[in-house]
Amino acid sequence: MRDAADPFHAGELRAQALAGKTDVPEWAAGFIRPFMPDQHRDFFSQLPFLVLAGADDAGRHWVTLLDGPDGFVRSPDDTTLAIASTFDAQDPLAAALGAGTDVGVLGIELATRRRNRMSGRLRRSGAGFVIDVRQSFGNCPQYIHEREWRRVPTHDAPDALRSTALTADQTARIRAADTLFIGTGQMSRDDHASNGFDASHRGGAPGFVSVVDATHLRIPDYAGNNFFNTIGNLLENPAIGLAFVDFETGGLLQLSGTAKIDWDATDSHDPGALRMIDVTIDAVVDRPAALSLRWSADTSDLQDLVVAKKVDEAQDITSFHLVAADGGALEPFEAGQHLPIELEIPGQPGRTRRSYSLSGAPDSGTYRLSIKREGQGLASRYLHDSVQVGDRIRARRASGEFVVPCSNCPLVLVSAGVGLTPMVSMLHAAVSERADRSVWYVHGARSGAHHALKSEVDALVARRPNLVAHTLYSRPEETDRPGIDFHETGRVTAKTLLNLTPGDDAHYMLCGPAKFIADIRDGLEAAGVPAQHIHFETFGPTG
Repeated sequence: MRDAADPFHAGELRAQALAGKTDVPEWAAGFIRPFMPDQHRDFFSQLPFLVLAGADDAGRHWVTLLDGPDGFVRSPDDTTLAIASTFDAQDPLAAALGAGTDVGVLGIELATRRRNRMSGRLRRSGAGFVIDVRQSFGNCPQYIHEREWRRVPTHDAPDALRSTALTADQTARIRAADTLFIGTGQMSRDDHASNGFDASHRGGAPGFVSVVDATHLRIPDYAGNNFFNTIGNLLENPAIGLAFVDFETGGLLQLSGTAKIDWDATDSHDPGALRMIDVTIDAVVDRPAALSLRWSADTSDLQDLVVAKKVDEAQDITSFHLVAADGGALEPFEAGQHLPIELEIPGQPGRTRRSYSLSGAPDSGTYRLSIKREGQGLASRYLHDSVQVGDRIRARRASGEFVVPCSNCPLVLVSAGVGLTPMVSMLHAAVSERADRSVWYVHGARSGAHHALKSEVDALVARRPNLVAHTLYSRPEETDRPGIDFHETGRVTAKTLLNLTPGDDAHYMLCGPAKFIADIRDGLEAAGVPAQHIHFETFGPTG
């Protein structure tokens, strides 16, 4: 197996270089691992379906969905998924997936927007099959549309329709879709962990996938984790599989073909697209009612919020204070959770959906979002430039599992840049709780001009003797006062945290760019901090 410290193949490295992300291999090993963390194992084990990617006997790539009853996925250990289900005979991957077959797996929860990915090798077992893990990593919840699922009684599905081009009905379904699953793969070097298949998700407003004609599609590629697993695979092997789900009927439209990357998306009508994936379709399998699951877009918790205040917190960071349109108190949330919002941006088809961490006190009866303006961020630019006090924003119930994991353990809250938003909320919660826990708030900013919510944090820390703030500026300005505005010059590292001596029972909450998280997590684990004591949430320029 390839060294876990070198998780990328040549195509991924080439894609990273073409996108100007050459530093990714330096830190990404902290996210891509040859085993599943306990959180991933638990996540996979409670899913009602999995997305799998692979190749048929002719070498065509496909992606499919496999569902089953409660508990049909288990994880006996951190390198194994046991799946008690079988493939329908009409699935184009059914005949090819046997012992020793490489597969990519995506676990995704449409109701909560969580997702994790892994790749491995399949082997048969008595109750179905087992996947031995080669690589495993998590994903951020971008562009995932919330849906509630239910099961329907199983029945014989109608015969699949097979062709080499899209019909008018299939074209209409693709143009109405807001969700797409992609399967890619490559075998460039023997027995490397990066060999095999990848199953991934794409989402956007209905119509984000363009149908050029009956055998050609264009798929936008947005800002992501910068690993470029899909794009990198396609640079090595242009074969691609696509799957569109009819969430109301359980139908599955599976396509196989080839793809090339258009690195110039200037002709796209989607301002968020950084690249385009041009797909030529070779084979179509349309499977009505293929799944025993049905999904619906849950709108029961949508509410109108009013912008009561708009406050500049630091360079490019603005807070939006939101209140209920009916004047009542908003529901409390758990510190660390995010708020899914929907924006009606002029010129955009449908609503633009984003999630931002809540930065205020969980029980205040109001919500605060402290948002950084990203240069290419569609939503963040609209919020900063166009949304004013008195405007309305639609939002769903606060959600997310990046929350304090224990009732009284010592906490080290660690952030960089706008990653401070969930940490400030956790600090508010620590001040208001009765528990006498020790809390260290550690934040890294470029300078005082980039340091948001400083006065608020100082006031919170002053209220409890067991709370400590420690701030680092990487490029302090002449007006920044050492020992008053900040404590150290430099960046937050694992050594910074360990020097605070929080003790063996401490849990570390990390939020910031992926490289920041990876470096600190690797350093903490190397110093003996248990992996289950390190919790993190990444952010990137998703806007």
